[in-house]
Amino acid sequence: MDNATFFLVLPFILTFIYVYTISDRRNHRLPPGPYPFPIIGNLLKLGNKPHRSLAALSKRYGPLMSLKLGSRTTIVISSPDMAKAFFQKHDLSFSSRSVPEASHVKDHQLYSIAFLPLGDQWRKLRRITQESLVSGQRLDGSEQVRRHKVQQLVEHVSQCCWNEKPVNICEVAFTTSLNIVSNMLFSMDFSQYDSKSSQEIKEVISGLMEIGGKLNLVDFFPILRPLDPQGLASHANAYVDRLFAIFDSIIDQRLQRRANSSLYGNDFSAQKDVLDLLLDINSTDVSKLSINDMKHLFTDLIIGGTDTVSTTVEWAMTELMHNPNKMEIVRLELMKHKHNDDKTLNEHDIIHLPYLQAVIKETLRLHPPAPFLVPRQAIHDVEVKCFIVPKNAQILCNVWAIGRDPKVWSNPNAFMPERFLEAKIDYRGQDFELIPFGAGRRICPGLNIAHRELHTILASLVCNFDWKLEGNMRAEDLDMEEKFGLALPRNIPLVAIPVKI
Repeated sequence: MDNATFFLVLPFILTFIYVYTISDRRNHRLPPGPYPFPIIGNLLKLGNKPHRSLAALSKRYGPLMSLKLGSRTTIVISSPDMAKAFFQKHDLSFSSRSVPEASHVKDHQLYSIAFLPLGDQWRKLRRITQESLVSGQRLDGSEQVRRHKVQQLVEHVSQCCWNEKPVNICEVAFTTSLNIVSNMLFSMDFSQYDSKSSQEIKEVISGLMEIGGKLNLVDFFPILRPLDPQGLASHANAYVDRLFAIFDSIIDQRLQRRANSSLYGNDFSAQKDVLDLLLDINSTDVSKLSINDMKHLFTDLIIGGTDTVSTTVEWAMTELMHNPNKMEIVRLELMKHKHNDDKTLNEHDIIHLPYLQAVIKETLRLHPPAPFLVPRQAIHDVEVKCFIVPKNAQILCNVWAIGRDPKVWSNPNAFMPERFLEAKIDYRGQDFELIPFGAGRRICPGLNIAHRELHTILASLVCNFDWKLEGNMRAEDLDMEEKFGLALPRNIPLVAIPVKI
C-alpha cells in the first residue's frame, strides 16, 4: 500500500479501532485495572520496561489485573497464588496461546510446538520432541556431546587468558549453547568463538530474537497487519527464509548421505542424532512428520534453546562477580567435587552441588529469561477469584514481579542463593514462587536440557578461572540494569578478563 492510499484509509481504520474499543468497555466483572484511553487503551502504561511497569501497577490494582492494550484485553498475573489458579486449577481453560505477529511468518503458528493449540498435532510434536531429544535416556546418551562443547568453551577462555583478551560472557555462552543444540540436532557446529568469522546462522538467530523482543503495533491492533507499519514482519520473513535455506541444505545432504550409505540402518540407532530420528519417522509415514514440520520444529528448538541459556549464564556471572564472596563459595564447592584434572562438570554431579543449584535458582528468580513467559489465551470465559477472564483474553504471567515480591521473598532485590538452601523450592513447575520455565501443560519442553547446560557452563567458567573487570573497575560498580527483550539481557554486556587459577 502506497503512502497516499494509507493516509486515505487511516481515518477509517482509527474509527473502526475506536468503535471496537468502546464496544468492549470494561465489564464490571473483569479484574481491576487502570481505565483505558480510547483506541490505545493502556499502552502508555507499558513504558520501555513493561515487566517493571506492570509490577508497579499490580501494587495498586492487585495480583490479578486487567488492561486494554490497544484492542486486546490482557490479564496480568503477579502472584504465586494467581499463577497456581491459572496454570494448575484452570490450566486447560488457559492452555491456548496468544501468538505474536512475528510468529505468523511462514505460518509458523500452525506448526510450532510453542504456539499450536492443544490437540492431536501438538501432542504428536510434544511426543516426538520428548522421544528424540529431551527424555532422560536421550539426554544421558547425548551428555558427551554437551561435555565436549563445554570443554571447547574452556579451551577458548584459556586462550584468552594467555592473550589477556577480554571475554564477552553472553557471546561465548551463546556460542556454546548454540553448538550444543546444533550438535544434538545435526551433529555439527553452527558457530565459532571468533566473532569476526562469517556466521550466518548466528546473525539470523540474533535477528529473529531481536524482532521477537520488540513491541509490535500489530500485536495490539491486528487490523494493521497488512500494513506492517514497523516492517517487523518483512524482516522476520527474510530471516526465516535464510534459516529455512540452511535447514534445507542440511536435510538434503543428510538424505543423500543416507541413500548412499548403509551406516544409517536400524542397527545404528544409538549413533543417530535428532535429524536422523525425524527422517526415520518421515520415511515410514510422511503424514506423521513432513520436512516442513521438521524445519518449524528446529526453529523452535534453536531459538528457544540458545538465548535463554546464554542470558541466564551472563546474569549468574554478573551476580557472582558483584558478590565475590559467593563466587568463592561456588568455586570451593566445585573444587571439592572435581574429578582429577577434569575441566568440565559431570552432569550427574549436579545433584551433589547444592550451592551451585542455589545460584542458578536465585539468578532465575531475579532475572527470569522470559519475564512474561510465553503469553497464553483464554479458550472461553473463566471465573477466577470472583472475576471473569473473558474468552480470547491474553494472559501475561509477570514472573519477574513474582520473583521480586516482598510478600513472597525476604530482601527480594538481594542476591542470596542461601535462601534456596533453606527452602526446597524448584523451577520445574510445581512451586509457583519460581516458574521461569512456566507450569502446567505448556511448561517449556526444553527445561531439562536448560537445567544441565546452565549448571555445566557456569561451573566451567567459575571453577577454571578467576575474573576481573576491564580498566580496574570495581565489582560493586557493575551496571546491574537490564533492557527489555525476548530474554531480558543486560543493558551493558558483561565483558571480563579471565585469570587462570
